Amino acid sequence: MSDLLIISGAPSPAAPTGVVVSHVAAVLQAAGHRVSVLDVRSLPTLSLLTEDLRDQEIAAAVSSVLSADGVVVASPVYRAAYSGLVKALLDLLPKKALRGRAVLPLATGGNQGFLVAMDYALHPLLAAKGADQVVRGEFVLDQKVGTPESTAALDAAADRFMTALTPRLRKVS
Repeated sequence: MSDLLIISGAPSPAAPTGVVVSHVAAVLQAAGHRVSVLDVRSLPTLSLLTEDLRDQEIAAAVSSVLSADGVVVASPVYRAAYSGLVKALLDLLPKKALRGRAVLPLATGGNQGFLVAMDYALHPLLAAKGADQVVRGEFVLDQKVGTPESTAALDAAADRFMTALTPRLRKVS
């Protein structure tokens, strides 16, 4: 199975994005994958924002992205843009860090108008980091998190992500 990393921009585990991350992590683990969650909020803020790669926690976070077989990027959307903490972490990565691995974007937000952040903000950011296998992600309205409808949509996104992992695994074998 694959080593997968979920980058979480959730401000807390109980926030809508945190609930989405927990659900997707459980689905991926139930399928037999090794899943790690990187809560960006837990990284040392000053080192993150000053791009201090000498900081051990920052270096470990970057290393975990670079060593993952697949990456899920989950962010709350504020004013039609992803979390600044997620952006700060992704900015630390080398230019083509996400090349050759499946990437699943997930976002939560307060209204349907924020859906544009997936296509016009998050996707270009991932592409700038070399993501060439971006799986169609999901945007979940905050008030819909945990409903059967959102759970089904997230399960489908996780399935698409796991399907995208297959070709990479075959190349390695």
